[in-house]
Amino acid sequence: MKKSLPFLLLLLCTAAFAQNSVEKTNISKDAFAHTYSIVARDANTGEMAVGVQSHWFSVGSIVSWGKSGVGVVATQSFVNPAYGPNGLKLMEQGKSPSEALAQLLSQDEGKAYRQVAFLNAEGETAAHTGDRCVEAAAHLTGQNFSVQANMMLKNTVVPAMAKAFQENAELPLAERVLMAMKAAEAEGGDIRGKQSAALIVVGAEKVENPWEEKKIDLRVDDHAEPLVELERLLKVARAYEYMNRGDLAMEEENVEKALEEYGNAMKLFPENLEMKYWTAVALANSGRMEEAKPLFKAIFKQDENWKEMTKRLPASGLLKISEEELESLTK
Repeated sequence: MKKSLPFLLLLLCTAAFAQNSVEKTNISKDAFAHTYSIVARDANTGEMAVGVQSHWFSVGSIVSWGKSGVGVVATQSFVNPAYGPNGLKLMEQGKSPSEALAQLLSQDEGKAYRQVAFLNAEGETAAHTGDRCVEAAAHLTGQNFSVQANMMLKNTVVPAMAKAFQENAELPLAERVLMAMKAAEAEGGDIRGKQSAALIVVGAEKVENPWEEKKIDLRVDDHAEPLVELERLLKVARAYEYMNRGDLAMEEENVEKALEEYGNAMKLFPENLEMKYWTAVALANSGRMEEAKPLFKAIFKQDENWKEMTKRLPASGLLKISEEELESLTK
């Protein structure tokens, strides 16, 4: 695949600018993810998050790191991914963000090119912006947050992110982080434009299983409007949180609670057939067939596969209606 001329020129200029250091640090081999990001903690819930956006493919795959009950890390500019797992390990061992970051920087010959931010479960933060990071480059740290950016169009990006995070304290953490990123974009964001974004949220307490680590894990790897798409995905994720709570209520045979949760999901994502479907199932299982029938019929009209699905549910115990009712529903 051919690389674009501007991209090649940028790499050549970067190599010429850092010729002596390249030989010592192998910086030219590192991932190239100039970006803006935020690491943050919710003082009420203890949840921690990383939000990031860049004009680079799949920025979330290398920049954002987190571990429940421990902390979060954003590592960017010329990325050294080791800052993520190693920083989390040091904080888990009891080092403060400042101590952990200082230790890793002392071992990194390419620190002049790095931009890194650490945040721990107590809301303590530390950040580093190397003097070889491309302007506009800066960071701003405070209790429970750090915002950082490099290769920005304007030097107002970082303070705008901090202001937005502090002014939206009433929002859940994920939405609050998203507001900070939208503020960065409103100030011009990445000088090259936009391509990918990511958002992770981890919990306040340590977890036993690795699949429980992330409460939210969203990535937009390549999109014309990555923050718009990230916001849409977050809304869908919130809808499915309601669906999951509804499913748990169904398992506990608490139909009214399930209907409440499914209803909340449908309000957020009304065009989703699955959310309508399980609401209809919950209604049917509670003996409210006359309310369930119109929902089933509307779903079957859009996609007849759901009708076949309905015929299969009684055998699994998920749909508890009589054979006559099932026949009436699916004829």
